[in-house]
Amino acid sequence: MTKPSIELISFNLCPFVQRSIITLKKKGIDFKITYIDLANKPEWFLNISPLGKVPVVRYGHDVLFESAVINEFLDEITPESLMPSDPLEKAKERGWIEYSSQVITSQHLMSVSDDQGDYQQHRHAFIERLSTLENIITGEGFFNGNGFSLIDSALAPIFTRLRIIEDRFNLKLLATFPKLAALSARYLNLDYVKNSVVEEFEDIYIKYLIDKNSFLAH
Repeated sequence: MTKPSIELISFNLCPFVQRSIITLKKKGIDFKITYIDLANKPEWFLNISPLGKVPVVRYGHDVLFESAVINEFLDEITPESLMPSDPLEKAKERGWIEYSSQVITSQHLMSVSDDQGDYQQHRHAFIERLSTLENIITGEGFFNGNGFSLIDSALAPIFTRLRIIEDRFNLKLLATFPKLAALSARYLNLDYVKNSVVEEFEDIYIKYLIDKNSFLAH
C-alpha cells in the first residue's frame, strides 16, 4: 500500500518549522515544502490551520499541526525511533521539548525587541533558560548523551540563530556555557541541520531583524 504524500507548510524563518524539517531529513522521509507569507496568510492555509500558525503537515488528506506533534508522528511512522521506548523517559523528553519551545520564544523576543529595556529583560530571560539547559545536559553526545533524538530536533534551531547573532553582532551568548557551546557545534555540523533552512537564511534573518527595528541589529 502506497504511503500518503507529505507536504510541509512553512514560513522561511520559522524555528518551529525548522524542527520538523530536521526530523524529516534525519529520518530520510520524502516530503514537499510549500512556503507562505505569514503576514499575508492565504485563505486555504487558514482553512486547514486551526491556530493560523506553521508548521502544518498535509499527510494525504489529513492535516497535522504543532511541531512537537508532527515530529512524534513522523517518528512513529518510520523505523529507528528518535524517542526513548521507556514511558517515563519518553515523558521526560516531551517535557524538555516543551521547555525548548519556551527557550525559542525567549530568543525571539530578545531578538526583535526594539528598545534597550525590553531587550535587556528578554535577554536575561533567555540566558536564564540557557543556564537551565547547561545544567541538565551531560556535555557529551547530544541532549541525552546518546544518539540524536526529537529533543535535539527541537533545540537545534536555537543554535542556528545563535551562530548568526554571534557572527554578525559579536554577541557571545554561549561564552559561559561550555556544554551548550559544544552541543551547538555538534548540531551545526550535521548535514540535516545545516540543510534545514533556506540557502539565503542568514541574510533573510538579518533583514527581518532590521525591518523589525531590532535593538540587537542596530
